[in-house]
Amino acid sequence: MRRTAACLTIIALAAPPGAASQKLSPEEAEITHWVDAHATGAEALLERLVDINSGTMNFAGVRSVGAALRAELDSLGFETQWIDVPETNRAGHLFARRTGTRGKKLLLIGHLDTVFEENDPFQRFQRQADGWASGPGVDDMKSGDVVIVFALKALAAAGLLDGTQIVVAYTGDEESPGHPLDVARRDLVDAGKWADAALGFEDGVRDDQAEWATVARRSSSGWHLEVTGQQAHSSGIFGPETGAGAIFEAARILDGFYQEVRGEEYLTFNAGTILGGTEVTYDDQETRGTAFGKTNVVPSRVVVQGGMRTISQEQTERARTAMRAVVARHLPRTSAEITFTDGYPAMAPTPGNERLRTVLSDINVALGRSPMPALDPARRGAADISFVAPYTDALAGLGAYGEGGHTPQERLDLSTLPLAIKRAALLIYRLTREKPAT
Repeated sequence: MRRTAACLTIIALAAPPGAASQKLSPEEAEITHWVDAHATGAEALLERLVDINSGTMNFAGVRSVGAALRAELDSLGFETQWIDVPETNRAGHLFARRTGTRGKKLLLIGHLDTVFEENDPFQRFQRQADGWASGPGVDDMKSGDVVIVFALKALAAAGLLDGTQIVVAYTGDEESPGHPLDVARRDLVDAGKWADAALGFEDGVRDDQAEWATVARRSSSGWHLEVTGQQAHSSGIFGPETGAGAIFEAARILDGFYQEVRGEEYLTFNAGTILGGTEVTYDDQETRGTAFGKTNVVPSRVVVQGGMRTISQEQTERARTAMRAVVARHLPRTSAEITFTDGYPAMAPTPGNERLRTVLSDINVALGRSPMPALDPARRGAADISFVAPYTDALAGLGAYGEGGHTPQERLDLSTLPLAIKRAALLIYRLTREKPAT
């Protein structure tokens, strides 16, 4: 399994499109002018949303953010619905729909929750002197939620929303999904199966080299290793009656993962917790536990909890098969079992995703900026768009630019909020003028 060659190549930046496609039409120019004229309104909505605590487990806060966005979408003629999913012990989701017959069917994806719960000291929106703003979720991803709303407002103001086929999906538990996942993401997956293209509005990525388009994201799944050994006096360790003990067996397995499974491009796995001894307790939900043992007693149990990230389901299965093979080779008088749990699937790079990137890059050039190449998927975590990527073309990272997500230093470059709104509105406009692929 140890491969040094790349298992895939992210599709390179396409040749520059024709000059005509790099210009804004009169309708598109009208869209951009509207966005500039309403930039303060977008900032005001962002501030209002950030000041509502919506940590995943603060159900009232999540629903309050949903109510604010629902009012905006209602005003645009969308049919809105709050979807309760009580089986998952989460707040639920906000969906909004427009039915029409023109252009591609689009799914626009955001989320209402943040990682900052109700008791977190990081609670308020704060403008900064450098033109940035800090606050919980200002980057991940309440700014992206605002981008969706104001892109649709810009299209409506120009009379370009009528006839479109659009579903807006704001999940309420992206940062800590409810279980079972197939129930928690059932409505999102159904929308993905309906759509011709899905657009994800988490924050964009930029650096000194480029503004990047996200055509691929890695999966996020889990693994759990249970190892048992023969408990005995340590004087007999390595002997025929006692064997190696659980901790040496666990060490052998983890070293085998490192030596034999590691190395394929975009595959990473991490052992996050390990507990070993003669008495071990472990709580899967809290990812914590206790261990007791003595230096003169051969340990009888080890528990290891880990995570894995891959670029495709095929890569996931290869890695799992290789890990099972390592586990199956036991040291004397030991046994071990590894189990795997599915989480976020991979958003693999596809030709359809690349076509969406080309449209977005063309728009960026038309706005007087540089082409947008495809981002290395190792630079992005998992997201809700991954659940629909197996069923439709997908493009992510369409939000504004920020930094420090999931930390008390989270902040957003406010000057990029109108840019993200313009790009989103123009992308929606162009895609809703395209005929769906047959």
